Parts: sequence; structure tokens; C-alpha cells
Amino acid sequence: MRIRVNGEEKDVLSMLSIFALIADSGVASPDMVSVQLNGEFTPKGAWSETLVREGDEIDFLYFLGGGASQ
Repeated sequence: MRIRVNGEEKDVLSMLSIFALIADSGVASPDMVSVQLNGEFTPKGAWSETLVREGDEIDFLYFLGGGASQ
């Protein structure tokens, strides 16, 4: 099965949950990541139940705070 993860094609053997895909992809700091599945944010509470399917596009996003201090 072919999917796209962070803009890159990836082959996976079977349908995975988002939670399993995060582990399989070696995502650093999974507790700090947000997931978009086909352009829609997926709540963390649904990661274990949401299956990735053929042709899906998944993006792992990190939101960083900060800025200039004066």
C-alpha cells in the first residue's frame, strides 16, 4: 500500500493506525506532534482507531513557540 508521509512516498504492508504509523516512522517526541490526515487535523484521542488507507496523505506537524524577547 502506498501513502505519502510529510510529502514523501512510503510503502506500508497493510493498513496501520495513525498511532502505529507514528511509531513505524520513528517520529521524535510523538507527544508534541499534531497529525493531519488528507488535510484534516486528527485528534490525538482518535489516533489508535483511525486507519491510514491507500493514497492517504499524512503530515506530522510540530508547533514551536518562541519569538524575540526585548
